[in-house]
Amino acid sequence: MTTAKEIRAEVADIFATRWKSRDGEVVPDSDGVKLGNDAVKIEGTVLYADLADSTELVNNYKSHFAAEIYKSYLITACRIIRNHGGEITAFDGDRVMGVYLGKSKNSSAAHSALNIHWAVDKVINPAIKAQYPDTSFKLKQAVGIDTSQLLVARTGIRGANDLVWVGRAANYAAKLCGVREGSYATLITEDVFNMLNDASKYGGDPRRLMWEKLMWSEMGISIYGSSWWWEV
Repeated sequence: MTTAKEIRAEVADIFATRWKSRDGEVVPDSDGVKLGNDAVKIEGTVLYADLADSTELVNNYKSHFAAEIYKSYLITACRIIRNHGGEITAFDGDRVMGVYLGKSKNSSAAHSALNIHWAVDKVINPAIKAQYPDTSFKLKQAVGIDTSQLLVARTGIRGANDLVWVGRAANYAAKLCGVREGSYATLITEDVFNMLNDASKYGGDPRRLMWEKLMWSEMGISIYGSSWWWEV
């Protein structure tokens, strides 16, 4: 059994030990980062895809139905993230985190988000209605994206540990999923918007901007929202 003395010693050691960090060009796996104060620094873009109203789902619907919704959404998001070169880095209940690297990381993440919106509206929701014609449930979701330097460390104990992603992008991307403003299914920071290629910025015929500038009052910064979708 772990004692208070052992916990105090471990915490003191974390704060006292100097960090060893190195630049990375690929998304590290857990075997490539040690449990101590060891970390990899990367410039990355983080995408969080988050299922909306999951509490209502588990409270008001049968568990097998809720599980089918979770599985359908998360599998679809994962497939699309992978299609655009993103790496699946974490699951947190009803949401998934993906990390993109490289010169086109912001455009790839934005393209993924618009694909996810399409898949939800044009594939998952019709499938729900086809299987359960009497249900009023409609899947809603949001994707948040930000970009920054990230410090990737390994935390936990032997036999039970995982990577943690420390940096603005991981935090902001997760928070953006909860903004739920208007009909926007995708929310990105201004830093991401400024790096988008034209294909991820403009759509339709005639071509027009797919993003609207907003103010994120919680953080006091400008962000961009989109209700557009992009067919897979």
